[in-house]
Amino acid sequence: GVVGQVIPWNFPLLMLAWKIAPALAAGCTVVLKPAEFTPLTAILFAEICERAGVPKGVVNIVQGGPEAGAAIVNHPGVQKIAFTGSSEVGKIIRKATAGSGKKLSLE
Repeated sequence: GVVGQVIPWNFPLLMLAWKIAPALAAGCTVVLKPAEFTPLTAILFAEICERAGVPKGVVNIVQGGPEAGAAIVNHPGVQKIAFTGSSEVGKIIRKATAGSGKKLSLE
C-alpha cells in the first residue's frame, strides 16, 4: 500500500531512513513530507533513489507546511501514516485518522 510519512527537522537523514526503509522492505510506496525547514536531504535522497533504479512513484517527496502534511494524512489512497513530531500535532493526526481504517504510528 501507500505509506504517508511526516518527519521533523532534527536528524533529517536518520529520520528519513527510519521511516522509508521499513516501508520499502514491506513492499509499500512512500509519500514523505520532511519538515518545511529541512527538505533538501529528502529531495537528494529521492534523486539518489532514482539514479539507483528505484521505479518512479515508489519514493515521493512532498514539500510544504501543515497543509501538505494534512493532505497526506487525509488522502484516501494512503493506508498508513507514520508521524514523528510534537504531541500536539500527533493528537491532530490521531483525530483525523480515527475511524478511517488507516494504520497509524506516532513517535
